[in-house]
Amino acid sequence: MKNFPRISRIPRPDLRAVVDRAPQAEAFAASWIERVRPYFMELYVLRRRIATVAVVVVTALLFVHVMFGANGMVVYKRKRAELQNLRQQIVQVQQDNDRYSRQVDGLKNDKTAVEKEAREQMGYARPGEVVYVPPAATKTAPPANHTAKK
Repeated sequence: MKNFPRISRIPRPDLRAVVDRAPQAEAFAASWIERVRPYFMELYVLRRRIATVAVVVVTALLFVHVMFGANGMVVYKRKRAELQNLRQQIVQVQQDNDRYSRQVDGLKNDKTAVEKEAREQMGYARPGEVVYVPPAATKTAPPANHTAKK
């Protein structure tokens, strides 16, 4: 005990005092058993109903967890719809990419395509040609209305 100065030794109870109080402890235990026995008997009779109710409650909790939990069916359906949406976006982007690739290949290999783009986007013309550009539409101001606003 010299190595552990903080730990004190728990005193042992006097054996004679324990033996002297044994009949009182037995009487207390017997009275407690007689008071509790009707409740345990009723629980014994209702054990099947209690077990059935417990199984139903556990099943209901498990159902709620499966349907609405972190990885439940509601989340699963939402993720599945998101996956379908992303797949559609992938198909659309691939189609756009294919279209742009064809357009780039056309501009690299076809001189008429290059000429068409130069005429449309940059307003280029061949020598001797005249390019007609329609005037830009102008917005007209609304007429001034001097009536009071309500």
